[in-house]
Amino acid sequence: MQFATVQPIIARPDLPVITDEEAAALARTTVNLFRALGLTDGEARVLLGDMAQRTWARWKVGDIGRIDRDLRARMAILMGIHKALRYLFTEPARGYAWIRKPSTAFGGRSALDIMLCGEITDLIDLRAYLDAERGAW
Repeated sequence: MQFATVQPIIARPDLPVITDEEAAALARTTVNLFRALGLTDGEARVLLGDMAQRTWARWKVGDIGRIDRDLRARMAILMGIHKALRYLFTEPARGYAWIRKPSTAFGGRSALDIMLCGEITDLIDLRAYLDAERGAW
């Protein structure tokens, strides 16, 4: 039996990455989004990968420190969820309220319940669901 040779993956520095400045802006936007969603500090911290309480407190007053790759990815996915909600609901308040409403699509749980499981894949799954809902139109 002959196997195909696996080609090495070459790093692509030309591909866009989230810069430190963009990550800080994303963090500030995430704080504002969480306020709009009415999230508790505990809920916010879980969505951000179990962020430390002191770090979240600093973020809320605009003191954004170093942001690692996982956190950048989480925030980018959360912004995608927000964008999808804005497409699906013409009134922002309805989209924000939908996050907490039980859904048959999630076995009676809410989108927030799904996201609060804490894994980045939970955020990805919700984003994919919303994108599919939006694409069905």
